[in-house]
Amino acid sequence: GTPLDETILAGEFAVSRTPIREALRLLAASGLIDQKAHARALVAKPDAATLAGMFEVMAYLEALSAGLSAVMMSADERQALGAHHATMAAIVRAGDRQAYVEANETFHSLIYAGAHNAYLDELTRSTRQRLQPFRRAQFQTLGRLGRSHEEHTRVVAAILRGDRVGAEEVMRSHISTVENAYQELRGA
Repeated sequence: GTPLDETILAGEFAVSRTPIREALRLLAASGLIDQKAHARALVAKPDAATLAGMFEVMAYLEALSAGLSAVMMSADERQALGAHHATMAAIVRAGDRQAYVEANETFHSLIYAGAHNAYLDELTRSTRQRLQPFRRAQFQTLGRLGRSHEEHTRVVAAILRGDRVGAEEVMRSHISTVENAYQELRGA
């Protein structure tokens, strides 16, 4: 609901209003801001039902990506996923939330790419972008980094053993847990 003023943003970032307008247009296209003609742009604030619907779709898209990755990933892609997951363990031990957020992006991107379905990749990334602020917020809950990594361990194990159904189930459960963690934080 925060208003975004082009002039103030241009001054803050020391740029003209043209790149600010373009950035706002892109943010509006991705659903992160609400922008109407001849009105100030506002940071989008989806209602609870809309947000629940977005998480529901995200769970299905991510589950489909994980399931396809279980049967489509090459040996090199599987090795890269396992290695990246191992690297994330050190980040969890260090308690570095920002590094985990970035590594989490890569983790999920490896799974999208491993599905070898460009259209699914595009849809999943687009939906992920719209949910990004809410997904990131969940890492502020106590113990969430460790629990997220444990959930990822189950996803990686299912993918590495080629278990399509199992990968879909554990990924869907992971995304449901992400939504619940966000709701827990929001209610706090």
